[in-house]
Amino acid sequence: MARTIDEDELIEHWSLAGAELTLLAGKRGPTKLACALLLKFHQRHGQFPRGRTDLPDDAVEFVAKVVKVPAADLALYSWEGRTFE
Repeated sequence: MARTIDEDELIEHWSLAGAELTLLAGKRGPTKLACALLLKFHQRHGQFPRGRTDLPDDAVEFVAKVVKVPAADLALYSWEGRTFE
């Protein structure tokens, strides 16, 4: 997605808090970042993204900072197979 997301929209739709952060507690690295993005995307759109290209770059950067995982690590996440499904 090429559209730029403003800061207010990032905070409103892509922030993680409370129980959402608890769900991520046992995860690390790319899996932690991907899980957070899948959760927030599903809350926003009512479905899971089909792959990385469905996720706005601004949202990936924003969530990566929140979960303290480099955004580039998302490239290591497998969008196919049992892990994703």
